[in-house]
Amino acid sequence: MIFEGKALKCGDNVDTDAIIPGRYLVSTRPEELAAHALEGLDPELPAKLRDFEILVAGRNFGCGSSREHAVLALKHAGVKCVVAESFARIFFRNSVNLGLPALECGGISSRTMEGDRLRINLREGLVENLSQGFTLKAKPLPGFLLKILELGGLLAYVEERLGGEG
Repeated sequence: MIFEGKALKCGDNVDTDAIIPGRYLVSTRPEELAAHALEGLDPELPAKLRDFEILVAGRNFGCGSSREHAVLALKHAGVKCVVAESFARIFFRNSVNLGLPALECGGISSRTMEGDRLRINLREGLVENLSQGFTLKAKPLPGFLLKILELGGLLAYVEERLGGEG
């Protein structure tokens, strides 16, 4: 799986309430959630996010509550992949379960500028900064997580596994 796009940067310790503020949790409509993605960081970010495909973050991205809404908001706002120094474990797992690739990559935050064009190769665990001409090695994802992401999430993965046993 390879993703390419412009990088939007976030800092360290971005919590799920910053990704999707709690007042929007009454909605389960992905397009409604997407309209408010990252609003808790900056009210201008939901409109700005449309011009970016890859979210680059610092340490502990997705900390806070275990709301799946945060992943849905980003995914339906057009984010193809989140690359961070590190993730809160529950956010990371929610991302995989809902089919939004999340990749840990040391040095990504300090070496990437907003607007840089990135190419992410999940299978190889590589993050290539096409704008600045360097490549970083990311923490590789195990094969079963790659398969879940390729199928679009955990539900599709389970359905395939159950269908294959029949």
